[in-house]
Amino acid sequence: MLKASIRKIPLYHATAALRVAPAPCLGVSCRTFMTSSIRRSALTSKRTYEETSKENSSRPSGDNSSSALTKPDGVSTVPTMVRGDWVLFHPVYTPEELKAVEVLHRDAKTINDKLASNLVKFARWAFDFVSGYKHKPIPPDSNMTLEQLRKGGYILDEHQWLNRILFLETIAGVPGMVAATLRHLTSLRLMRRDNGWIHTLLEEAENERMHLMTFMTLRQPSIFFRAIVLGAQGVFYNLFFLSYIISPKTCHRFVAYLEEEAVVTYTRCIKEIELGRLPEWTSKTAPPIAIDYWRLAPDAKLLDVIYAVRSDESTHRFVNHSLANLDAKTDVNPFALREPDMHIKGKKLGFERSEADKYVQESHKILQQSKVARESK
Repeated sequence: MLKASIRKIPLYHATAALRVAPAPCLGVSCRTFMTSSIRRSALTSKRTYEETSKENSSRPSGDNSSSALTKPDGVSTVPTMVRGDWVLFHPVYTPEELKAVEVLHRDAKTINDKLASNLVKFARWAFDFVSGYKHKPIPPDSNMTLEQLRKGGYILDEHQWLNRILFLETIAGVPGMVAATLRHLTSLRLMRRDNGWIHTLLEEAENERMHLMTFMTLRQPSIFFRAIVLGAQGVFYNLFFLSYIISPKTCHRFVAYLEEEAVVTYTRCIKEIELGRLPEWTSKTAPPIAIDYWRLAPDAKLLDVIYAVRSDESTHRFVNHSLANLDAKTDVNPFALREPDMHIKGKKLGFERSEADKYVQESHKILQQSKVARESK
């Protein structure tokens, strides 16, 4: 049915129809741009253009210090109501969804699954060893102070948490972009459609990059740290590139296991903050980029941001386990039209192929209902 569904409703028509009329998508994260109306009015506003022109004409021609093109923030040329540098779909969570994420693990059943799982375990061990991360269980009835807990390797301080998060996010943004690139090239080379995978993979890559941009507001890494990232990224990109050519299924399973570890990491971070073991972040306000990206409350705290990041990682866990259960050559991406809400993605590891087939059929029904509703008006 996943293969047959390609012929029933072309994905590009289906996606357009659902984005035009998202109202029937109850209980799911409809794939619409959360800022589409804001962006449209902002980018086509005559008043904004005139104001920008006046500002530019009042500046000396040789003054580059205030030029919009030389500012680090690439969106400085549009109104301040849009502060992010993203354009793709991403979920915005309700408070209930943020608390719905569970730490889950899929047992490795096949040889490919075991290979992917063991590679993630090795990568986790290697990174923990290099970074000195131990996460030893705190003895019951312990009266150690916060400083003693940190020196004993039981918990991390702010600097260690940021080192860990920044490095992980620089790596986590690679697989989606590599997979999307390869599927894009395959589509061009074979002159056939991609069945909706490319956009979801690009969305994942951008989402991980936005995690990095968010935590970069808390700390600027050293040159040495950046050099390590450069080397790790170069090695990982090429290895993942070659691996995806050989076995996309194994690669998606690898990413899913990696995201399982990410959910564990952010769950531990949330616990440390809520228990008062990371006082530097207890009352820290959320960066503006995070408030805008996840549509958080104006008075949101950094803890709210980490809850949102964990939900994103749970989404990637769910999506990649689901994609690993499909035939990458023929099956439609079930998330090209919509995604389940966090009450499903946070509590379930992914769709089996039969479940993905049913989900696609339900999406088509929603599209047909939307079409009928529009035509009846």
